[in-house]
Amino acid sequence: MRAIEFQTYGAPEVLEIVQVDTPEPGPGQVTVDVAYAGVNFADLKARAEGYRVQSLPFRPGLEVSGRIRATGAGVEGLHPGQAVAALVDSGAYAEVVVAGTATVFPLPQGLDLRTAATLPIVVPTAHALLHEVGRLRAGESVLVHGAAGGIGTVAGQLARAAGAGAVYGVVSSTGKADHALKHGYDEVFTSDTFPDDVRRATDGRGVDLVLDPVGGDTLRRGLDSLAVFGRLVSFGNAGGEAPWQVGQPELYAQGRSVGGFSILALAQTAPEALRALAERAFRTVADGTVTLPITAEFPLAEAVEAHRLMGGRGSTGKLLLRVAD
Repeated sequence: MRAIEFQTYGAPEVLEIVQVDTPEPGPGQVTVDVAYAGVNFADLKARAEGYRVQSLPFRPGLEVSGRIRATGAGVEGLHPGQAVAALVDSGAYAEVVVAGTATVFPLPQGLDLRTAATLPIVVPTAHALLHEVGRLRAGESVLVHGAAGGIGTVAGQLARAAGAGAVYGVVSSTGKADHALKHGYDEVFTSDTFPDDVRRATDGRGVDLVLDPVGGDTLRRGLDSLAVFGRLVSFGNAGGEAPWQVGQPELYAQGRSVGGFSILALAQTAPEALRALAERAFRTVADGTVTLPITAEFPLAEAVEAHRLMGGRGSTGKLLLRVAD
């Protein structure tokens, strides 16, 4: 079968298409004939700096849609030919992937395979950030960094559906603002001016909830943008700065709090909680609450181009690799 691998870290050009043996499922696993694979920023970090890479060569990719090819011993409730979406630890850039059953999700009625490839990471993550971790209440205000990306696109819509009083977004360039404004946001700010913009928009009060995938100085400025009793949820360190630290001086005075979330960590530590979260989140797509535009699609053999586009920070919405011909 065909797959995409890299044997050294570096620019997108280190990605190469290879021929490898087709895997077989072990106990509690299935194999999936992949239709589409999602492209995520974590894939770029793996390729460029070894994020979550145990050894080389390495096959990137964390989410797929397709049909079950075969089931391993002890698998119940899943069968060959069944349409599914799946979250995998790595290896999604391939024609066939192995997935543990805890993170294989049969598709809701009426959901096509192309749309399904956008679901496993982005939609449950956005749902958890707002609800399970962020505990958003109707009438509260939200500030979302990366508002034009996949998670940001979903978060804006979910916040609006939850009755948020105001939904603010932060984007890296003004060219992305129109995309965010079409997906639930009331106002969109740029990353260099957002603290002042938040104070202006809220008459100095601050926002009740901040969702931050950037870390570093952006996270510290986000804390300063919180209202009294506000919450910040960290879900990444895309800026590449030293890991953040926060303690009593930043939190105690105004009753602020900080939470964190990683869907990949949840998959490892609490797969049943992830399954319940995914089911709740997927329903928001099936019932039309959330739509996630696929703004670029590349054949598997053009994974390099997909990484170039996402790495250039010019993309919005969701990027896919088309695996099945």
